[in-house]
Amino acid sequence: MHAFFVPFGVYPNNAIVGGSADISVGAALFKRVNGKPGIVIANIGDASANCGPTWEALCFATMDQYKHLWAESVRGGLPLIMNFVNNFYGMGGQPVGETGGFGVLARMGAGLNPDQCHAERIDGYNPLAVIDAVRRKRDLLLRGDGPVLLDTITYRYSGHSPSDASSYREKTEIEQWQQADSLLAYKNELLKNSVATNAKLDALYETIDAMVLRAYTKAIDLDVSPRADLYVSANLLETTMFSNGRVESFDPERTPDVLLPLAENPRTISLAARSRSGLGADGETLPKGRCIGMRDALFEAILPRFYEDATLVAYGEENRDWGGAFAVYRGMTEALPYHRLFNSPISEAAIVGTAVGYALAGGRPLVELMYCDFMGRAGDEIFNQLAKWQSMSGGELAMPVVLRVSVGSKYGAQHSQDWSALVAHIPGLKVVFPATPYDAKGLMASALVGTDPVVFFESQRLYDMPELFRGAEGVPEKRYEIPIGEPDIKKAGTDLTILTVGATLYRALDAASILESQYGVSVEVIDARSLVPFNYAPVIESVKKTGKILLASDASERGSVLQTFAATISTLAFDYLDAPPVVIGARNWITPPDEIEEAFFPFPADILDAVNAHLTPLAGYEEKRPCNAEELVRRARLGV
Repeated sequence: MHAFFVPFGVYPNNAIVGGSADISVGAALFKRVNGKPGIVIANIGDASANCGPTWEALCFATMDQYKHLWAESVRGGLPLIMNFVNNFYGMGGQPVGETGGFGVLARMGAGLNPDQCHAERIDGYNPLAVIDAVRRKRDLLLRGDGPVLLDTITYRYSGHSPSDASSYREKTEIEQWQQADSLLAYKNELLKNSVATNAKLDALYETIDAMVLRAYTKAIDLDVSPRADLYVSANLLETTMFSNGRVESFDPERTPDVLLPLAENPRTISLAARSRSGLGADGETLPKGRCIGMRDALFEAILPRFYEDATLVAYGEENRDWGGAFAVYRGMTEALPYHRLFNSPISEAAIVGTAVGYALAGGRPLVELMYCDFMGRAGDEIFNQLAKWQSMSGGELAMPVVLRVSVGSKYGAQHSQDWSALVAHIPGLKVVFPATPYDAKGLMASALVGTDPVVFFESQRLYDMPELFRGAEGVPEKRYEIPIGEPDIKKAGTDLTILTVGATLYRALDAASILESQYGVSVEVIDARSLVPFNYAPVIESVKKTGKILLASDASERGSVLQTFAATISTLAFDYLDAPPVVIGARNWITPPDEIEEAFFPFPADILDAVNAHLTPLAGYEEKRPCNAEELVRRARLGV
């Protein structure tokens, strides 16, 4: 299924057929943006025309900006042929007359652009017709008039898979199609026109049969093709989960396309007047508007990379002109041409899927989903495509994609969820969640030179937060990198460890201040910074000292990644714990409106309640709401 040969430009087949559509668009995007020769052909099933990602891919492929807004040197439609191999069946369902409504698949093109994607229905059983169509469409693509949609008529004799007995069709139907089989019909045409003889064709068939048999026998011979030993450490699957490489530029011979020198960027000049720290000379807290905030630190990590890697592109909803929904890209529109920073359709599946294709083709994409909640619209692309192709290719392909995702607040049930546990659960993704400007800049710098897919979470609560943990130095102006996977001690303590993810860091510090000033409990606060990979060593050393640990994040408590952290800490530090680890998170409810969300997300009072109930009884403490064992059992019984 996943056989491929990159030197011939043959990329892997996709077990989830519709997933190939936006990947192919991303590959074509790479060619257009970077001026690479050739075209991309996506051979995709007719039933996949009903997949949402396929339609999103076609919408992404036909954006007007390619032909009207991009610089003349790269202007033109994407060099893509979306070739629907129309064999009349999905699995058992038939798109024509049953599960679809278009009748003639080529009609889809009429809904995409005035050229109707140059859609054409061709006879897939006639090799000469296919050659003629591809040759004509290739010329069209090279003129910049793409993309193209082909409806290639063929037939599938076998079932969808070995388990498919084809019980949904009559045997006579298959037999009738076999009479028109191109292997037979084209052979007869060659003989009729004296292009070949039976003897030559028989010899050719024998050669092909021998080649296939030779490859097959090598594949099943365990001496020639031994199975990997997955019981040893550092086995094949383990070592291909991540490439762990470092690439400064994927096209070092090419000068990156920019609009003005880096030093002349208006935002860079403006930021030079701000304090690099959130603390004044006497340790006082400075007004946020006078300081470098997290959005500024991210900007400082991202912009220089456009001047170092000619293949780097950034896109998503409202990325250009607006500067991104949360102003991280403000100042980049002036610096970058359209083809390196652009707005995408509101098509989250296509945003991520095209990034996968762009990376597989040899570039580095930085893409954004405006809200974490929108990951649900790109589930297959994140969980089955972005995460898996490095390992499914046996480590031959790299996936240097950075996917920025903001975690909201104040926007209710569908825009304020922390879904970090979802991506942390999926093997093959690196996951980071910085909470300070210093960490955000250093982690983004690492992500943008790596060769692995990184889901980069950012809390909307913290975009204007200044750096409060590095004294007067604050956020260094020059580039630096923070290794992904290393937690950081933000405050030392001796009696209790609190491990936080994201914005809960600051509420944990507030709780620590109360615990120390009012109850004499010295608290050590550790910021996880990364979820995958994660180095437990600093946390275990802290637990050895304190004997107690509480873990906090804004994700709903049930199924939170902190539950995995807590279970692992229990295993690794059991002999040092005076009490089981305690996890607090958002309530297991839908997110309520802004006015009452303090009752939903964990705040200092929730931390104090949990400490008093499960770790260290606090003299004279009055709980805000119950969280004892009976209450936990009650919530679990009700699923809330």
